[in-house]
Amino acid sequence: QVQLVESGGGLVQPGGSLRLSCAASGRTFSGFAMAWFRQAPGKERAFVATITASGGTTYYADPVKGRFTISRDNAKNMVYLQMNSLKPEDTAVYYCAAKGGNTATMPQMYDYWGQGTQVTVSS
Repeated sequence: QVQLVESGGGLVQPGGSLRLSCAASGRTFSGFAMAWFRQAPGKERAFVATITASGGTTYYADPVKGRFTISRDNAKNMVYLQMNSLKPEDTAVYYCAAKGGNTATMPQMYDYWGQGTQVTVSS
């Protein structure tokens, strides 16, 4: 089992920045690929970014490329999502997820999920 707890969400103005954090506990964190997903009201959960277990490779959804950065610190069992140049369409609940093996972009491939943190981008 892996327990995931997100934090760092909040209200920010368009063009602003936020950094989301995901704290992991339980099984060996460094063996898991990690990802961030988001879900806006009335929409399906959507892939945002993923990072390999070693942290050596990352992959982003097109809407966030160049604005968001995923990173991890295996010594601290943490994953981060730095979000810059935020837009109103980034408003959603953001979820941290973990899976064994390779990364993936489909939510059904992930085994463990956090409870989510709300991000609202509005003036």
